[in-house]
Amino acid sequence: MPKNSRQFEIHKHNSNDQSRVTDHLAIEEPLQVVIDGRALAVLMRTPGEDKLLVLGFLKTEGIIQQASEVSRIDIERRDNHAFVFLADGHEVDWDKMTRHLFAASSCGLCGKATIDAILQSHSQLKSDFSLSSDILLAAPDTMRAAQKTFDSTGGLHASGLFDLHGKLLALHEDIGRHNALDKIIGQTLSDEIDCSQSFLLLSGRISFELMQKSLAAGIPLVAGISAPSSLAVEFAKDSEQTLIGFLRPPTFNIYHGEKRLIKSS
Repeated sequence: MPKNSRQFEIHKHNSNDQSRVTDHLAIEEPLQVVIDGRALAVLMRTPGEDKLLVLGFLKTEGIIQQASEVSRIDIERRDNHAFVFLADGHEVDWDKMTRHLFAASSCGLCGKATIDAILQSHSQLKSDFSLSSDILLAAPDTMRAAQKTFDSTGGLHASGLFDLHGKLLALHEDIGRHNALDKIIGQTLSDEIDCSQSFLLLSGRISFELMQKSLAAGIPLVAGISAPSSLAVEFAKDSEQTLIGFLRPPTFNIYHGEKRLIKSS
């Protein structure tokens, strides 16, 4: 049984009868992030790769830019706490962070003002990135083959980072699609992966928040198996990221940035 799932006894119903069977469910638990003794946020996540999750979260929230700005991260699984100790001389603007976290969790916050605020911290992407459509079309099968916990639970989102040749550089699963991406970004910081020559594949719909996080990491192309939101498309146009939706071979939709895709021969 995968470490990120638990067994439960359930009643399985069909048209003829009921039977007791064992089902595997994805684990969901809180993780409280504490920076230098002060609580920052509670992340509802699937345990596993917690240090990468926290590192990516700190990056996408603008608290750090590189892994060296963190002295260490201590994970206490019993109490579901992540204690972050920043490197000497690195401080958090708590007033700014409090307002930002409130805005990011607000369901009703959207529009041009939100995009402009993000782009003040993360500028437009200017890159020579280009990708073969054949490579893009092969990515869903590659990612799906690596989703081990999804095989048993059917209840996890996934994010996969690929290079220009279609090699899977990193894959993470989580109950939250934003957490799966933060784990990816945490790994890019830890392993010093150059995101400017990579593309991201998401297992579900593409939201504004996911585009925001991918911009913070410097990822020029974001693709998803499902649809993007309207604000995600507006964000892609302003950030100059290529945005692909409904990537279901042999077709996909280009919502912005078709210049980065090279047609198959």
